[in-house]
Amino acid sequence: MMDKWMQALRFIVDNKRVLGMVIGLLFGVLVLTVGLLKSLLLLFFVAAGYYVGRLFEEQEDWRDVIDRVIPPKYRD
Repeated sequence: MMDKWMQALRFIVDNKRVLGMVIGLLFGVLVLTVGLLKSLLLLFFVAAGYYVGRLFEEQEDWRDVIDRVIPPKYRD
């Protein structure tokens, strides 16, 4: 059973059109269930979390990450 799920997931990831369709379907369901603005806000936070996580993953000092995300001139 798990092997079939892995094959389906591999098929979706390998075929960009199918991946785009799945992402579009998930976004459509999200918009229909919680609304457009909440969905866009959720996508913004997911993208920001991905960005900060990628910066931390690159073994940078957390102070450097904060300086890039929020420059010192905007903190005060």
